[in-house]
Amino acid sequence: MSAPPKNSESEAGERVPVPVPVSDSQTFTRAFGDLTTGLSQRELWLHLGWQDIKQRYRRSVIGPFWITIATGVQAVAMGLLYSVLLDVDLKTFLPHVTVGLIIWGLISASILEGADVFVANEGLIKQLPSALSVHIYRLVWRQLLLLGHNLLIYVIIIAVFFPPNGFHWSDLAAIPALVLISLNALWVAILFGIVSTRYRDIAPILGSMVTLLFFMTPIVWTTAGLESMGGDAAKRAKLVELNPLFHYLDIIRAPMLGETQELYHWYIVIAFTIVGWLLAIFALKKYRARVPYWV
Repeated sequence: MSAPPKNSESEAGERVPVPVPVSDSQTFTRAFGDLTTGLSQRELWLHLGWQDIKQRYRRSVIGPFWITIATGVQAVAMGLLYSVLLDVDLKTFLPHVTVGLIIWGLISASILEGADVFVANEGLIKQLPSALSVHIYRLVWRQLLLLGHNLLIYVIIIAVFFPPNGFHWSDLAAIPALVLISLNALWVAILFGIVSTRYRDIAPILGSMVTLLFFMTPIVWTTAGLESMGGDAAKRAKLVELNPLFHYLDIIRAPMLGETQELYHWYIVIAFTIVGWLLAIFALKKYRARVPYWV
């Protein structure tokens, strides 16, 4: 069949343009529809996320607790080493390092695995008729399961090194902080996943950046330690404020350790959340339909 004419003639013999139908594949409606459809398919991504962990540790006696053991050994080793190098009290420093590593695992995995989320699920994307966001929810759900396993280390550390000031009701802020970090993990995976699918050089670049940011974020060191040195060291401690991951880490680590916290950390994280979701929605609107071709 031939294509329909783009023009027609009126009764007076004038050529009248006929409107050409516009595809709705690049609309905000389709973008939000993808997110809501993926959320409604929760039975699928809940099952796939759990199967990812079972498959990874198939025929293993203790399964995903190997990650817990590895994280615990790393936290104790780095806590002991840096407490000696920096001459800080182990009772306060080891919980600081432990919680930092646990939360860093969630943040870094959201960036690194998020960049590879669509490429890694190429077969499902091409064969399974589901929303793209299913793979995003699956990724974040899997990381939350691993976080749950690693929280066992936190319980043990807190039982051994109980905070000197104890806990207060305000420390329940760790719960909304975890929700906020999870929301950020979603937009990070959407945005970086789409960009990295189109440009495959982005993933290794992000890997190098995450490694650099690990040492720039106060995980195995503290800002209080730098400030106590005075002089130029105290001034350098202020540069940490330029690292957005510091604020993400602080909103959840401080209440988990029973420490006081400045409210501006929340303002910064909320601002990044809003901007990040706006970028992610735009990327989903513009390039959602192209991802299956790019993978």
